[in-house]
Formats: sequence, structure tokens, C-alpha cells
Amino acid sequence: MNTDLMLVLGLLLAAVVMFVINKPRMDVVALLMITALPFTGVLKMSEALAGFSDSNIVLIAALFVIGEGLVRTGVARKLGDMLIAKTGKSQTKLIVLLMVIVCGLGSIMSSTAVTAIFIPVALRISQSTGTQPGRLMMPLCYAALISGMMTLVATAPNLVVNAELIRQGGEQAGFSFFQFTPFGVPVLVVGIVYMLFAGRWLVRKDEDGSRGGGVQGRPSLAKWIEEYKLGNREQRVCVRGGSPLVGKTLGEIESGGLSGVSVIAVERAGRRGSVLIEVGEGTELRAGDVLLLDLHGPGVDAAALAERYGVERLAIPGGYFADRSQEIGMAEVIVPADSHLVGKSVVEARFRSRTGVSVIGLRHGSAAQEGAILEEKLKIGDTLLVVGPWKRIQSLGRDDAGVLVMQLPTEVDQVLPVQGKAWQAVGCLLVVVVLMVSGWVPNVQAAFIGCLLMGLTGCIDIGSAYRSISWKTIVLIVGMLPFSIALQRTGGVEIAADALTRLTSGSGTYVVLGSLFAITAILGLFISNTATAVLMAPVAIAVANDMGASPMPFAMIVALGASTAFMTPISSPVNTLVVGPGGYKFGDFVKIGVPLGLIVMVICVVMVPWLLPLNPAK
Repeated sequence: MNTDLMLVLGLLLAAVVMFVINKPRMDVVALLMITALPFTGVLKMSEALAGFSDSNIVLIAALFVIGEGLVRTGVARKLGDMLIAKTGKSQTKLIVLLMVIVCGLGSIMSSTAVTAIFIPVALRISQSTGTQPGRLMMPLCYAALISGMMTLVATAPNLVVNAELIRQGGEQAGFSFFQFTPFGVPVLVVGIVYMLFAGRWLVRKDEDGSRGGGVQGRPSLAKWIEEYKLGNREQRVCVRGGSPLVGKTLGEIESGGLSGVSVIAVERAGRRGSVLIEVGEGTELRAGDVLLLDLHGPGVDAAALAERYGVERLAIPGGYFADRSQEIGMAEVIVPADSHLVGKSVVEARFRSRTGVSVIGLRHGSAAQEGAILEEKLKIGDTLLVVGPWKRIQSLGRDDAGVLVMQLPTEVDQVLPVQGKAWQAVGCLLVVVVLMVSGWVPNVQAAFIGCLLMGLTGCIDIGSAYRSISWKTIVLIVGMLPFSIALQRTGGVEIAADALTRLTSGSGTYVVLGSLFAITAILGLFISNTATAVLMAPVAIAVANDMGASPMPFAMIVALGASTAFMTPISSPVNTLVVGPGGYKFGDFVKIGVPLGLIVMVICVVMVPWLLPLNPAK
């Protein structure tokens, strides 16, 4: 072993130790390695930085942008809601369905892409169900890795091994598209069962199990509905064709004696279903409009109101317009000492016409008031509960509203920045998938096309695109890539391959296959699985030739071993992507991944010689 190799292995060991003790942060460790490797003389600084120009790194960054587009338009929310609807409160059903869907998609497109797309979906599910993100992120990650065992095009190592088979044995020697599937399906089944039990080790006692509850200390809309007694005040009515309200503005209606009633919003039929329009004094009502009303006045009777104004009462889908929580929000605001509202009522101050939001609750001190709250004189320190479009609520602190925003509810974090463009986002994703599956353009180019389409269709803007990229993840992956070059340049990989050949010489078939699998998986801990496949495929075929056996099972075992990257957070970019969202430490992957890797090795070593004949075809 030469001095250069010893230096490289020393740095690699130091990095692994720092990862294990989790000090300093993983991305800081990666920066340390980028800085230290050139001092060994094995690499130049430009080579240590070469990862920033690696197409896979650029691909990962682009996939973050595409994933953000799916989040902003609500696609991730709808996928999460669909999974929740199918699985209910059963974590078992949730994990099974999540792993099956991720593995299925990963079999025809980049596992990294699938992971990046489903991370926001899993976080959405976590928020909605109160499940810890760590309970879902590792099953998601492992399903994406197992997808590499499903089809020929599922992952780059499969194509590398197949190319080596063809190079040495001709066109007839390669794998067919679905030749991997009989191995991948049993591994997926075992992986699901394993994660249902082993995943319990990922539940942290120091967490409350619900990261979806919003920022600690913030109230929810449901809490305000209870505190301000809003539960029976909401009404939804449809304006009939002969109603006296048709053609009149809200200002005219309210001045004409509609007291004790606030029009919160108006639903109006559009080309793609009903849309919510903001209301003001000049809003003119039409036949067919659906009015969202708050009945706050004493003695206001909903049935009498409907008969008087010729409107039809409609069912309320959820508590206080919960079905419109993406458009309609609430906030608690306080009346400061210098406010122009002091000494005036809400009606006298024309609060809605000035701010675009309606007052539906009032507190003098700590007690919520009931009755004609819009006619009460406001005092310094009074708290108002307002309702209206989210963008209006979020601008209250900037406008000359005479109030200061005191609290926003937890639901503000779940409001979609871009609404009505879910189908455009799905279309952009489908274009990327088709381009990746067909191979018409490189994967990174397909991802760039998807990003540009997301921007052109308004699913994402340039600011949110840059903010969506997890630079911590990018730096971590880039920092570890130079080790691949350094180990090859110093002869470390060749030494390992030669040792394997000598070790397995004269051994039985299962021992040889198991050794090939183990060495491939172990090498994958330190260098990319694609580089591992490049190095191990010719070794596996050479070993098969020495034994007088068919190279197919030996090549297959290398391909399967390259996808068994469960053991550390840096074994694969897929693992690295879920470290932050899952809140994992280095030891979590070792604790869960090593046993699973051993189980998968046993399955593959038993099944490969059973399904792929060892004797070469005559």
C-alpha cells in the first residue's frame, strides 16, 4: 500500500468518524474533505471541485425545482390527500402504499427524481396525520433504492453492467428490460415488511410526533372558531334569478338594511369551476353567485333572511368555510394606541373597504364579545378576529389599516402560493418522465426542460426556484465525489478487486456470489454506485470465466449489489436527500440499513443462480 493511498484512506476514515459522531455538520465535513484532498497531492483543487460540474449534481438541483413546483401548485398536497384517503389512519397501509408507488415510478425513471418529488408529498402526509417525518422518509428512500432492481433502465449501474456483458459477449449476452423484475419484487415485499417493524426504531421520544401542527404557540383556525363561537354563524346561499340582490352592489345592499350579516366572499362560476372573488362595496352580484355569509347580529334568522332576499340556503361542507381554507384565512389583530380606529365602530371606520377583510370577532380584554360587534366602539388594545383572502390578511401590517397583526394561524404555512395550475405542473412532470424513459435527451437536459416549462406556465418563479434547492445536500454529495477519483488513482480499487479474485478462488458458487455482492455493496459506501458497477462488472465476468460459468448471474449480482445502498446517508444521493427532512443521524442508517442489506444479500444470492442458469448456454 503506497503513501498516497494511505493518506486518502486516512481522510476517508476521518470523514466517516465525523459523520458517525455527527460533528460538525455533514456539509461542513464535505467542505473539509474538498479542502484537504488536494494537500495529499493525489488531486488538484480543480478536480476536488469537479463535482459541481457533474451532471448528476445539476440533475439533483433541477429536481428540487420540479419538486417545488409540485408543492406550490398543490400536486403534492393532492397526492398526500389521496394516500391518506386510501389508507385512513393506518400507518401500515400508508407505508405499504407509499413504498409501492415510489418503487413503481422509480422503475421507469430516476430514483433520485422520484425521491425529490415524493419528499414534499411525504411531508404533507406527515403534517396531515401527525406521523413523524422520520417514520416515512426512510421507507420512501429504501423503496427508491429497491426500484433500481426492477428494470434494466431503473438505474445507471444496471446499464453499465449490461454494457459490459454486451462488450464481452455480443448483443445476445445482455439483459432484457424486465429480467431484473423477478429479483426486485421479492426484495420490495421483504423491504416493506422489514420497514413496518424496523421503522419503529426511528420514532424519537423527544418529538411530539406531529411536525404538522405548525409553529409552536400558534393557534389553529379550529381553535379560533371555538373561542369566538363561530361554529353556527356561517351560511352559504345561492342568489336566484329573481332575487332583489341581482344587479346591486354590496354597498347598496348593506346600506339598505342588511345588518348583522357580513358577506365574507362570493363564489362565482368560471370556466374551470367556481372561483372565489374578493368583495368590496362596489362588488355587483349576479344570478347564480354563492355568498359566504357570517351571521353575527343578535336574532338574525337564516331562514327569514333567505325568504326575504330570494336566496337558496346551501349545505356547509366544513366548519366555517373550511373547504375554502386555501383562499380564505383569518388573523388576530390588535388596535394600537395611535390607531384611527379608536373611538369608532368597525362600520364607521369602513374597515372592510379599507382593508379587504371582514371583522368577525372582537375581544375587550380576554373575553370574546357576542352580538352586534360591528357597531361597538373600539378601544386601545382591543383584539379583532378578521377573515378574508390570505393575500389581504398578509398585507394588513403594511397597509394603513389602523391595526397590527398579532397572530396568524398554523394554516398559513399550508397555503398554496400558486393555485389553479396543478394540471400544468403534472404536464411538466410527464414531459420530464417521457424524456427520461425514452432516452431522447440526457436526464439532466430533460430536468432542465421541466424547470423551464414550470417557469413558463407560472408554476414556479425564479426566486422560489433558487430557494427550493437544498444547498446543504448538494455540498455534501459534491464533497464526497472526489474520493472516487482519489481511490482509483491511488490503486485502492484495483487492490480490492485483486483481493476478491484471490479470496474466492476455488470457492463454491454461493460463496463467490456472496463475496461479489458484499464487495460491491461495501465499495458503494465510499464511491458512487455507478463507479462501483464500472469497476466490479469486469471483475465479476472474469471470475465467471475462470469458473467456466455463465457471466449472467455474476453480472446480475453486481447490479443488484450496487442498488443495495441502505447502510449510510452518503451511500447514495437518494439517502442524502432524506437526511434533512427525516431528521436522521448517521447511525440511523447504520442501524436500519445494515440488517436490511444483509437480508437482501441472502435473497439475491439464493435467487440469482436459481433464476439465471450457471451453466453457459450451448
